[in-house]
Amino acid sequence: MKFMPVLMIVVALVSGANASDPSNSAAATMAIADPSRPSSDTTRDAERKPAQTLAFVGVKSGDKVADYVAASGYFTRLFASVVGSNGHVYAVEPTAFFQFEHFVKAVAELQGYAVTHPNVTVTTAAALEGLKFPEKLDLFWISRNYHDLHDKFMGPVDAAAFNRTVYEALKPGGFYVVLDHSAAVGAASNVTETLHRIESSTVRREVEAAGFKFDSESSILANPADPRTAEVFDKTIGGHTDQFILKFRKPK
Repeated sequence: MKFMPVLMIVVALVSGANASDPSNSAAATMAIADPSRPSSDTTRDAERKPAQTLAFVGVKSGDKVADYVAASGYFTRLFASVVGSNGHVYAVEPTAFFQFEHFVKAVAELQGYAVTHPNVTVTTAAALEGLKFPEKLDLFWISRNYHDLHDKFMGPVDAAAFNRTVYEALKPGGFYVVLDHSAAVGAASNVTETLHRIESSTVRREVEAAGFKFDSESSILANPADPRTAEVFDKTIGGHTDQFILKFRKPK
């Protein structure tokens, strides 16, 4: 009973502007409907819209994927299921996040998952060191954490160097996808610290400066009712923030 509604959602999506190979959609459907997914993941599906997200990203069987700041691995598990035994998911956990107790517990959970899933590698490393992979990638994914690169607890990270390194890590034609909480237009530069948000235009400017070409944007997580003036953890908006997903391609 759980399988069919998700299947209908994905079929509807692939018939639209962001259509993908039907086999990819079937794999995504199976990944989402997998009964082994923990309740901590499935309870977030309504908020995260994984069927639509996977369809937009276009991840497919055999892909080599990096999930940066994977935490407990919500997307890592979905990616691992879709890419299959011929693909691989590199879950990167930046050491700066280990000052947060909940993050430590989350990573331990993902490490336990990786023990029984040989197509998943969990790496703990400093921000830029974590961008070293044993093979070229088809997809680099960062969800709700790009804004953290600008924050003091992360260094802050040299965003230009970060994006150049991601560029080098990808195969020609590979994709770089950024999902994050939207900041109000013209917000102060420290909004990444105060509200944990960032303007999509800022992400575009920084990523394109590294040589990436803008591919497309998804509004599936947009919420026009979010005034974008509250911290993303505020109870008035938590779980329902206005979010953007930007997709970039490394030229062939």
